[in-house]
This record gives sequence, structure tokens and C-alpha cells, in this order.
Amino acid sequence: MKHVKSILALGAFFVVAAALSACGSGISGNSVADMAGNPVTTAAFNHWMYVAAKGNASQSPGAPVIVPNDPPEFKKCIAQVRKQIPTLAKTTDKQLKVDCNQLFASLGSQVMDFLIKSYWYQAEAHKLGINVTDAQVQNVFNTDKKQQFPTDAAFNQFLSQSGQTLQDILFRVRVNEIFKKLLAKHQAAVTTAAIAAYYNSHTSQFGTPQTRDIRIVRTTNAQQAAAAKAALQSGQSWKDVAKKYSVDTSTKNNGGLLSGVTKGEEEQALDTAAFSAPAHKLQGVIHGQFGYYVFEVTNIKHSTQQSLAQATPLIKQILTGQSQSSAQTAVDAQAKKDWLKKTTCRTPYAMADCNGYKPPKTTTTTAPTTTTAPGTTTAPPATTSTASSTSSSK
Repeated sequence: MKHVKSILALGAFFVVAAALSACGSGISGNSVADMAGNPVTTAAFNHWMYVAAKGNASQSPGAPVIVPNDPPEFKKCIAQVRKQIPTLAKTTDKQLKVDCNQLFASLGSQVMDFLIKSYWYQAEAHKLGINVTDAQVQNVFNTDKKQQFPTDAAFNQFLSQSGQTLQDILFRVRVNEIFKKLLAKHQAAVTTAAIAAYYNSHTSQFGTPQTRDIRIVRTTNAQQAAAAKAALQSGQSWKDVAKKYSVDTSTKNNGGLLSGVTKGEEEQALDTAAFSAPAHKLQGVIHGQFGYYVFEVTNIKHSTQQSLAQATPLIKQILTGQSQSSAQTAVDAQAKKDWLKKTTCRTPYAMADCNGYKPPKTTTTTAPTTTTAPGTTTAPPATTSTASSTSSSK
């Protein structure tokens, strides 16, 4: 756990036993899902729906906390809306039911994903002989709590605002620590050879190209260009000459100035001439695809290039991130392979982590209106990210 506030949004009320149950695929009446005989109770789901709803409401100051946890009719959710949002008091039950259902689909899938994956990761760890002790969990928690919260009062306020308990948070720490150990089994070390190879194939990322400031006059014929050049040679200003002769609408009113031009930006004839010309010397006439040019390079900013040593810290960060992403994909794929078929969910709560799940047909719907202020939209709260996403941000 690196950042207490960012990763402690969800936890779980269940902990996988030392000996994982492999029997039973039915779902008891007080559960929303069953994973190899280990249930996720309705009470646990409802608790984390409350946490998720509080996180959702926190994105819009003053928004009510609506908890849509009574599918499929959502009578309690509809009652909450009528009580907490006076402007919707006369909205039909049919419309509020649609809104509650949409909010349930958004928050519920996040909660189910976390609860299920928390089990999957623990089950994978047990299978691989990975263990995280209570003492290790407490040490990590103590360290991060001290970094994130200056006082116990601040921490307790966080618990109250987020709707969580200390036990919830300690569980989340355990899941994160387990996940990190699972990642370690798939994560490749970033070697000096890999860093050098990345540098050699991405050199442009670690430097800046040469840029030039160029003044131009573009005309439609050679005679006009020659006249413009003669006027400049006689001492007339670029401002006056460009305004009189240039047909380039983007530069004729600013003295013909093109600032910070990199090679390849302008048409080929002008580009070739301008990037081979010395500074402060009138050039032309040049015939290009779009006309005839007189130009002068007024400033040259030379290219820069970091050395391999200078670029190494950033490259190491990039490669480490890529390795972590690949490791997370591998961990999730293995967990899904081992446990998806043993994960059954009650119909209203089914989502992608549930065996046999079939996504509903895509339909065009309006954003839920029950939990957001006018002019805002409902988005999944950052505080309800899954164990995998929060752990990967280590």
C-alpha cells in the first residue's frame, strides 16, 4: 500500500480460509456470489456499495449519497431519491427505476469486481504458497498511515467520510501485498542492456530537434518575389514588404515571421533551402509548390540530445511500468483461468468476472439523473477502483 487515501476505497468482509473450499457451486439466499464454495454475502456487497456511493457523491460537492442496492425493483433507491433530491420528488417511478438501475450497473460492477478479484488473488497466493502475515500487514499500514495522515483524528475523519472501518482497510492492505507478490513472479528485471536497447531505438524521445525562426514573403510569381527582395535589400522593413507583397495570410501581417519551425514542417522547397541557409542572410527567389519565396533565417536554436546516462532514469521508469503492466495482465489472466469457472453470481449482480456472464445488448441511454447536480455526469468514482488497478499503481 503506497497511498492510503487512494487505495483504501474497497475491502472485503470475507477472508479466504487457509484451506480453500472446492465444493459447492450454488449461491445461498444471503449471498450475491460464490467462488469455489466461498460466498460473498449480500451484507458485504451492500456495505461496499455504500462506500462506492459515498465516493461517487464526493465528486460533486453537496450531492446526496444514493445507494442503489436493491435490484431489480429498486424501491429503496427510489425512496432515497425522492427524499434526498426534492427536485425529483415528482419524477415517475419508471424513470427513477431506470436511473437507479444505471447507477447500480456502474457501482455494482466495480464492487463485484473488487470482491471477486480479492478472492482470486488470495486463492492464487494460497496455491503458490504465498503468505502475508498479520504483522506484515500491520507494518505496511502503520507506515502508510503515518505518511498520509498527520493525526489519528485525521485518519478517523477519513474513515467516517469514506464509510469504511479499520478492518476494511487492513484487508485492502493484505490484498495489495498479496497482489504485489503475485506480480513479482511475473515481472521481468529492467537490465542495463534493455535500457540501452530502448535508448537506441527511441533516441528522438530524449532530445529536441533544431528549430529556426524564418521570415518569408510568398508571392504568386517570380517578378513579385524579385520586387520584394529588392525592397528588402533597399532597406525597407519586413513588416512593410510582407504586408505589400506576400500572399501568405498567416504571416503577411506579422512581418512574415514563422517561429520555431522544425525541419519538415514547411513545403519541401522552402524547407530544404531554409535549413541549409546561414542566419541573417536574405535568400531567394525560391520556387515552391505554393509560390515563390524570399526568406531570411533570423534565429537558429540547435538540437539537443540526452546521453544514455542522462536518459537512464526515465527509461528505467518507462520499462518498469511496462513490466508491471505485463505482469498484471499475466496475473489477471492466470487468476481468471483458474477461478472464473468456479465463480457463480446471482443474476442481478452478474458481471464479467462471473462464470457464464453475457453482457447485455448495447442500448443508447441517458446518464443517470439521481445522483448528480444539473450539468454534471455520473462517472465511476476514483475511490472504487479494483484491487488490480490500485495495486498496479505501486
